[in-house]
Amino acid sequence: MMSAGWARVRSVLPARADLTAMGRRPRRDLVAGLTVAIVALPLALGFGISSGLGAEAGLATAVVAGAIAALFGGSGLQVSGPTGAMTVVLVPIVHEYGATGVLTVGVLAGLLLIALALARAGRYMALVPAPVVEGFTIGIACVIGLQQIPAALGIPTPEGDKVVAVAWQGILDFVAAPTWWPPAIAVAVAALMLLGARRRPTVPFSLIAVAAATLVAEVAGLDVARIGELPAALPAPSLAFFDAAALSTLLMPAVAVAALAALESLLSAAVADGMSVNHKHDPDRELFGQGLANLAAPLFGGVPATGAIARTAVNVRSGAYSRLAALVHAAVLAVIVFSAAGLVARIPLAALAGVLLATAVRMVEVGSVKAMVRSTRGDAVVLVLTALATLALDLVQAVILGLVVAGALALRAISRNVRLEPVSLQPHLPGDHTEQEHDLLAEHIVAFRLDGPLFFAAAHRFLLELSDVADVSVVILRMSRVTTIDASGALVLGDAIERLERRGITVYVSGIRDGHQQPLRALGAIARLDQAGRVFGGTPEAIAAARDQLHHSGVLTLS
Repeated sequence: MMSAGWARVRSVLPARADLTAMGRRPRRDLVAGLTVAIVALPLALGFGISSGLGAEAGLATAVVAGAIAALFGGSGLQVSGPTGAMTVVLVPIVHEYGATGVLTVGVLAGLLLIALALARAGRYMALVPAPVVEGFTIGIACVIGLQQIPAALGIPTPEGDKVVAVAWQGILDFVAAPTWWPPAIAVAVAALMLLGARRRPTVPFSLIAVAAATLVAEVAGLDVARIGELPAALPAPSLAFFDAAALSTLLMPAVAVAALAALESLLSAAVADGMSVNHKHDPDRELFGQGLANLAAPLFGGVPATGAIARTAVNVRSGAYSRLAALVHAAVLAVIVFSAAGLVARIPLAALAGVLLATAVRMVEVGSVKAMVRSTRGDAVVLVLTALATLALDLVQAVILGLVVAGALALRAISRNVRLEPVSLQPHLPGDHTEQEHDLLAEHIVAFRLDGPLFFAAAHRFLLELSDVADVSVVILRMSRVTTIDASGALVLGDAIERLERRGITVYVSGIRDGHQQPLRALGAIARLDQAGRVFGGTPEAIAAARDQLHHSGVLTLS
């Protein structure tokens, strides 16, 4: 037991090959890391402010979580840090529990992620349907955009944790006392990012736009809200924020944060695999790395982190070869914290709002959404429902709702695949028979072939169809093509057999697969048939037994 547990722990720890890879293409990794850091700086600042803990929390998360996830994560190309999706989850937690609550939630979420990694749960994240992920992404993009409205309009963020209500109140406050410089800055930054990315996707237009907006605001002496003073170094690690008395109330928020961190990180790692050649992430190691990152980031005042799809994509496109690139990204941001805190403090909040507005727009792949909506009606329903639930509810509830609806639609589709078809007995009749005997067999014996899954979603329809059989003496159920059978299916089959026999119809069963014997016998579905010798391995034997019965009863006469 001890050796098995240690083997599981070792499976999520860094391997020597990871360290070896970091020394193979250092120049490529250095360039990629520097590029990602330039892109990540305004995002880290913006998401830190949006979370409610301030720009310094975003920087601390990008540095600490980015470095630890790079070392211990399961993807060599993943870049981690604060993200918009996590911000959406954190805002109501900050509103209800304050900053210390968020930091405590981060530690608890880290422990949960490590537990998931050791339980090897990473592989199951791949089972989340694409329409749920797409709807979830659209909903997050809408929430991020709505969150930026107060800062983009240059007004204090109204109280409240419902993003739609807060955004609407922000608009009303702006209309009452409009100031036009903040929205002008936000729109200009967002436009430069969106238009620039179309023509030169490798150029860090976010940093260029923020730098230009800051320069204009300084030269023109604009009266706009700015980030404000930042610490010149990361704070010393501390557990002073941890509130053990509040653990019971913070457990569910921690579950939400852990679930989101797992989902977004593994999705981002899968995107990195798709963009690279011969690279494949380890989902359990990725959960372990994110768990350690979320344990460490709160110690330095950081918010919970996840793998960041946008920054990971920039990393891959910039030529990253190993996890050294993500480490360089974290190191460059740490240098900025130490050396340029004064310059960062002068950045207008409206400029960061513009960066996040553009980020929200770029999160939605219009072509992918159109294709998914056109694929099937069920996919469209799941996508739209998940997106709306993300806006109206919290993210975990939205994903759960999407999974439940997707699962129900999938079961409905699968249940329609079960078929109960009458089949001709002529080719399977053993021996030579007269034409009159064939007619009598066709009239008094009916064989049905069951195709597909016989489980709870399809069982009721199967019962109704089989109960409609009339004017026959014998029914043969051919079960060799049943793909799966559960307790509900076994019970319904037993009920159908009992109903037929109450009407004087003798039932034979043939071709039961080995894996299906257990539920049928455990629930007594074919117990009476077994005792009467009416269960056969093949259909010809069942037909021969049926003929013998008809002969003995006088329905068929020997010629």
